Amino acid sequence: MMRLPLLALLMAAGLAAAARASILQMFAADLPPTDPCVDEALRRPRRCVPDFVNAAFGQTLAASSTCGARPEQLCTRSPSPGEPPECQICDAATPARAHPPTHLTDLNNPSNLTCWQSAALPANGSQTVTLTLSLGKKYELTYISLQFCGRRPDSLAIYKSMDYGRTWQPFQYYSSECRRMFGRPARAAITRANEQEPLCEQPAPAGALGGGRVAFSTLEGRPSAYQLEHSPILQDWITATDVRVQLTRLHPLPPRAPLGNGSEDAAAGADAGGGTVADFYAVSDLSVGGRCKCNGHASRCETDAAGKLVCACKHNTAGRDCERCKAFHFDRPWGRATAQAANECKACNCNLHARRCRFNMELYKLSGRESGGVCLNCRHNTAGRHCHYCREGFFRDPSRPIQHRKACKPCACHPIGAQGKTCNQTTGQCTCKDGVTGLTCNRCDKGYQQSRSPIAPCIKIPEVNDVGVVRHTTDREPKKADKCRKCRITSRKVNVKKMCKRDYALLAQVVDQQTLGSYVKFVVNIQTVYRRSSKWKLRRGSSYLLVRRQDINCNCPRVKINSKYLILGVDPQSRSGLLVDNKSIVLEWKNNWSRRMRRLRKRARKVCRKKD
Repeated sequence: MMRLPLLALLMAAGLAAAARASILQMFAADLPPTDPCVDEALRRPRRCVPDFVNAAFGQTLAASSTCGARPEQLCTRSPSPGEPPECQICDAATPARAHPPTHLTDLNNPSNLTCWQSAALPANGSQTVTLTLSLGKKYELTYISLQFCGRRPDSLAIYKSMDYGRTWQPFQYYSSECRRMFGRPARAAITRANEQEPLCEQPAPAGALGGGRVAFSTLEGRPSAYQLEHSPILQDWITATDVRVQLTRLHPLPPRAPLGNGSEDAAAGADAGGGTVADFYAVSDLSVGGRCKCNGHASRCETDAAGKLVCACKHNTAGRDCERCKAFHFDRPWGRATAQAANECKACNCNLHARRCRFNMELYKLSGRESGGVCLNCRHNTAGRHCHYCREGFFRDPSRPIQHRKACKPCACHPIGAQGKTCNQTTGQCTCKDGVTGLTCNRCDKGYQQSRSPIAPCIKIPEVNDVGVVRHTTDREPKKADKCRKCRITSRKVNVKKMCKRDYALLAQVVDQQTLGSYVKFVVNIQTVYRRSSKWKLRRGSSYLLVRRQDINCNCPRVKINSKYLILGVDPQSRSGLLVDNKSIVLEWKNNWSRRMRRLRKRARKVCRKKD
């Protein structure tokens, strides 16, 4: 009793599902088309290529010789012995009798059999005729095919150009005498070492009068053909903007048996029944199969405003062939898309403070191949590789994000009370003169009073004891903790003795900075190591420099981004980087120091051995 209701329920569910499928199919045409360059399931870019087409169809083709400039009769030998030759009039002025080069690239089928014909070739002399096809853009070619409707050439050569016809290089040769016609052996071996070398082949046998086809495959026999996306050599080999076919020599006519009157046909002589057999080339179709070259970053090609064929680039790429990253997308190097990775171009991170950036390969490698973009002309008073901190004379406003136009506020240091126009980029505290205090150094400290001197705007207040004696505070009295100590490390000179007292001496460029508690961490790129002790393996490359925040606030030392410094210091026991303390020497690098430091390095190797 339960089976009938269950069966009815299943049938109803099936009918409902069929109805839903029918409705979805009705509105499928109204859905937006999917982008072939984006993986909709994973929501990430993927490789895409344009459709495979006949790149020659409808294109303009130039021939060095075409019949019909003036009316002429062209005759071909009849395939049946004893019959007169088949003759026709070629006249460019009459469309029905014209055989222009456009017949090579039009629609070719049994119902539309059109042929291009050259003018009559000389019996004794050069028989070379050239066909030049311009594709209008770079294509990656798979094959080139020639369909003949007359006597097939015995020798021909195919050339390609990658620079729109300025230079040419051979693509393939065909001849029954490769060595004599083109100076090459017949069917030479191709290895990975010579994959871009053209071959010479003997055409397949065909009737001398019945035409035939010559088809050239660009990748056949090439060892890396199945790893094309990983072979730049073959990618370059199949790339072309123009194709040229050079017809060099006709296939000779076979001799015929003597006729009843004792005469015998010659290759270009009179045939039975009258009429002169002429030598000429006749081709019905030239096909060039391939894809518009877009390096895996476009699924179609289109015509731009200037009438040029260009790729509809995706993945943040640009150019006619999507061969470069578009503006402001230089955070990673451009790359051709593969089946494993789309290699899309990535926008630079400038925190909305720059409109231009450039790529730096050294920074890209130091970041673990994650980011190599460097912002240019940071605006809104910002600075740094990513416009991520404030430039000198400004400090960070903690109430606004770094992307805000007013994230950096001016220091507004007092022109008399402050030692300069710069301040701490985190707190905004200006560097005050002795006896001056305040965020902007705009008032005298406790125990000081104003003076009329711009050099010392605040002086100590004299103290009067019980007997009326004036007493000034001495240097033995304790100083305030927030006063800056005297900067002596920046004025030191380097010699062999000082190098031997320290564990390392190196040249480094400051790349970035971060604040870590009471220290400031500077990311540096060590370029040259002039000295290192045997107990510490110091190498070139990325490292970091630790300096106390109090020393940075007092400009002891004064470290600037993108500047180079000569650093001498002592090996920290923690091995956590380069630590700058009161024993370190940090000097801004000058270009004329290179020769002197090389001499000091040689002397230090001998003098400092006992210490090491």
